[in-house]
Amino acid sequence: MSPVKPTDLLGTIYAQWIEEISKYPDMSVGLLRIIFDDWQRATAEPGDVTYTHTSLGGVPGILVSPLGSDPRQMQIVMHGGGFALGSSASHRKLAGHIAKACGTMSFVADFRLAPEHKYPAQIEDGLSIYRALLADGYLPDDITLVGDSAGGNLAISMTLRAKDLGLPLPHQVLTMSPWLDMENSGITLVTNNDTDFLIAPEGLQANIDRYIDGAADPTEPGVNPLYANLSGFPRLYICAGDIESLFDDSARLHKLALGAGVDVTFSVGEGMQHVYPFLAGRHPRADEEIARMATWYLAGRPSL
Repeated sequence: MSPVKPTDLLGTIYAQWIEEISKYPDMSVGLLRIIFDDWQRATAEPGDVTYTHTSLGGVPGILVSPLGSDPRQMQIVMHGGGFALGSSASHRKLAGHIAKACGTMSFVADFRLAPEHKYPAQIEDGLSIYRALLADGYLPDDITLVGDSAGGNLAISMTLRAKDLGLPLPHQVLTMSPWLDMENSGITLVTNNDTDFLIAPEGLQANIDRYIDGAADPTEPGVNPLYANLSGFPRLYICAGDIESLFDDSARLHKLALGAGVDVTFSVGEGMQHVYPFLAGRHPRADEEIARMATWYLAGRPSL
């Protein structure tokens, strides 16, 4: 059988990364971060969106401002990258497409990264941003947490932590290919291994070690939301590609949310790679997904 080959730009980029990384198995985290900032190459530049480097709650990041967006509607974007990689630079264009479609502002957080900063530093930074928005007069109903891959984990974990702290919960949480299982037990890690051009169990384990080794057990709900009680959780959106290795994480999250009575939407991208909305402006399925997100977002807005 011939090896499976990428069918879109995102898969091609992932395959290029893995080819280069495999040549240098001892590559430093610093160099990996440089490589992962290339994530933005998959995304077309959204028109009529401006970006400002700033900080919220003491956390640096990029404020995303689509033309004509409602300044009192804010999305907090927790970027993916295994808790150790990725940045506001890698995700600003993706955040721009989502915010523009939803008619909101967005803040892409440069939260502290592992291994220099282990759990729960990333969640603490996210909640610092959330508290700062509340202190500035934003209503919880006007704040949406957004996250992809490890950032999807953080968006969910932030919400769970806010609940534990007695904070008002954000109205909505939007996740893309969330990485939740810190035990590396998902069945699609095996069944989709040949069709996913980025994710491999050994790479996941390296990031698990960077994030929680010595700081938490992989079954703690704070790091593994698949062990969490989702009762009372806000509206939840999940999208994932059915050929990606982490698809099972999304499927299990969907089942867990349904069982807890959460208002949850699960959108499956057939034949699509990990975090396929990165292809916004370059692939019709990614553009369709952004439109679905906007429809979901607007349907959940409280009546004004």
